[in-house]
Amino acid sequence: MNKRQLIKNFLAVSALGLGLAATAIAQTATPIKFQLDWRFEGPAALFLHPAAKGYFKQAGLDVTIDAGNGSGGAVTRVASGAYDMGFADLAALMEFHANNPDSPNKPVAVMMVYNNTPASVMALKKSGITKPSDLNGKKLGAPVFDAGRRAFPIFAKANNITGVNWTAMDPTLRETMLMRGDIDAITGFTFTSLLNLEARGTKAADVVILPYADNGVKLYGNVIIASPKLIKENPAAIKAFLAAFTKGAKEVLANPAVAVESVKARDGIIDSALETRRLKLAIDTVINSPDARAEGFGAVNSGRLSLMASQVSDAFNTKSRVNPDAVWTAAMLPPAAELNILRK
Repeated sequence: MNKRQLIKNFLAVSALGLGLAATAIAQTATPIKFQLDWRFEGPAALFLHPAAKGYFKQAGLDVTIDAGNGSGGAVTRVASGAYDMGFADLAALMEFHANNPDSPNKPVAVMMVYNNTPASVMALKKSGITKPSDLNGKKLGAPVFDAGRRAFPIFAKANNITGVNWTAMDPTLRETMLMRGDIDAITGFTFTSLLNLEARGTKAADVVILPYADNGVKLYGNVIIASPKLIKENPAAIKAFLAAFTKGAKEVLANPAVAVESVKARDGIIDSALETRRLKLAIDTVINSPDARAEGFGAVNSGRLSLMASQVSDAFNTKSRVNPDAVWTAAMLPPAAELNILRK
């Protein structure tokens, strides 16, 4: 056998070895099915960016991320076992717990991401609405499952609002109906509805925004949730997921425009500039908010969590009272040093 043939044989054996090693690694990776709360828009970069960078794979996880159609759906899909983890509004998780007290499969929040609810009331300046009290007796519109609409009784109580009449519609019609004058105001996530209004020709300067967080309602927003089965059987996988997510989130906060390209890779028809603005709005209003910087990324304040549990129990008229200790655990969060990703 000549020297050239020996080299070829060596390379072939080496390639085979590498292939077998890669197969072994792939076989040992823990599969995680992850359900988003909404479509592939700017904020989804928080999850799609670390996936695209390979951070989940490096952590020994095989993560698949699917778009969603609302927090309620994300909670029920994780509860059903169809998904291992997800991203959902904490109020929706609390409601599920309190309305299904005997269910053995209630998901648990394992990391806070939106320290403040993104919900707000939005109106056009020409309506004359400038403050919460101006909503008395007005016609408001939102889908029945909208987080802002569900939590509106808390907002109304905090601001002494009465006599509101509600109109339900499909999410795609919410902003259009506001612009047509069919309703006086809407509820919705600020970074969703404001940009939807702009896309329909309304100038941002002509929109009045009344954020819940700035008007006496300190509800938490979206959290990462995990199934009780995964928490019991493989808490190390959740720890690895949260560490990889945090590493990616730090990069998303530092460079939103680059991070949005991971969303573009999943949905090629998105407007990258628009979704970058949406992501920046989310970062500025609910992720890197003053409350988040005070409490620390990923964490919650126990007193605030308990107050929210009581408020949700009342506003949502749940079958049982929300137990704050049952909906949240910090046991799998990364160390404080790794969670220190927020800009001052």
